[in-house]
Amino acid sequence: MSLEFSAQARQRIERLLTQYPTAQAALLPVLHLAQDEFGHLSDEALHLVADTLKLPPAHVFGVITFYTMFHRENTGRNELMVCTNVSCMLRGGYDILHHIESRLGIKAGQSTPDGCFHLVEEECLAACANAPMMICGPEYHLDLTPQKVDTILDDLRRRWQERAKQAVPAGGISGTSSGPVGTKTIMGIGPGPGHKS
Repeated sequence: MSLEFSAQARQRIERLLTQYPTAQAALLPVLHLAQDEFGHLSDEALHLVADTLKLPPAHVFGVITFYTMFHRENTGRNELMVCTNVSCMLRGGYDILHHIESRLGIKAGQSTPDGCFHLVEEECLAACANAPMMICGPEYHLDLTPQKVDTILDDLRRRWQERAKQAVPAGGISGTSSGPVGTKTIMGIGPGPGHKS
């Protein structure tokens, strides 16, 4: 059985293609959409994206394997990317990472048994002025404290449980954030290069 985008995903791709000058320029948001739809970017998903955008599969593979935000294998539904680079390290990044490890009962590189969270220690995530920070999906969580982390984890778990009840396909990338106060979304920061309003 071949992989196909849902009707909703196809509509979103059509809208995305009107917002960028070329299909290649729309590749990153389409990859995010595919990863949300299928959970990870398998060979089948890679070829589906390449065919949909009429791009060489080798180019799509290169982009997928260049960026750490894209996954070739299943991970936990909410990937927590915690920065421990210099700015974050100096402002408590490792304390935040260890707090999350303790709270979730996992180490960096592992997923929770229920599949709700996957924890990753990352190098710079480009928010040094608001260290310590982490990214989960399209949301930047800035100026973290253990208390903020607890609120974020509780909110993410609640949203994950609500999605599971609704049996919605893996997803959640959107132009607006429904996350806790202090959250910014990638799309909320501004459009990417080549984006047309």
